This record gives sequence, structure tokens and C-alpha cells, in this order.
Amino acid sequence: MTADPRAFVAEYVAAATAADRARYLALFDDDVVVRDEGRTHRGLTEVHRWLDHVPPVEYDVREVTGTGDVCRAVAEVSGDFPGSPVTLRFTFDRDARGAITRLEITPDPA
Repeated sequence: MTADPRAFVAEYVAAATAADRARYLALFDDDVVVRDEGRTHRGLTEVHRWLDHVPPVEYDVREVTGTGDVCRAVAEVSGDFPGSPVTLRFTFDRDARGAITRLEITPDPA
């Protein structure tokens, strides 16, 4: 597990922007729960479907806080979607292996 939250977020962003979706999906636990845009996606099958509807985006990470187990990142996300760019908060929970067990993506209130 990447214990340094900054290194983990850099790994997440690299996988999220890579052409290889398998690299991104490999970051998640089989029973992961992802919350994004008011919807909850449970398990890798639903996360895969969610990912199919996410447009390609770029991340400008502004802040990373927390630990290797639970961390938050604030990033400006831009791409071909309404309202781009938008500042979002990513909250990650990870298990002992480093797999993401929960990901919540919300607008940054700041």
C-alpha cells in the first residue's frame, strides 16, 4: 500500500487519466462503494458502468490531506462536460492492501 497520501492521489490521477481502464479499476476493492453526482455505485461491476459514462477529464490537484487509510484531495477537474472546470473533493477510504473501499466525489464547498 502507498502510505503517503500524496503519492496515492498521484497514482489515482495517473490511472484515472490513462487510456487503460483496467489500471483504474485495479485500484478498487471488489466491494467498493463510489458516490458521485448523487448516485451510489456498489461493487466493481457498477463502478465499471459508471466509468463508461465519465468523460475524459484532466485533474489539477490543489490539496491532499489525511493518511494512507483515509485521505482527501481537492482538484480542479476539466473536460468536455457542462460546468467545466469544476473544483471537486475526493474522499478515499482504503483497506490494508491499499485498495479503495469507498470513494466519494463532491463539489468542494470552499
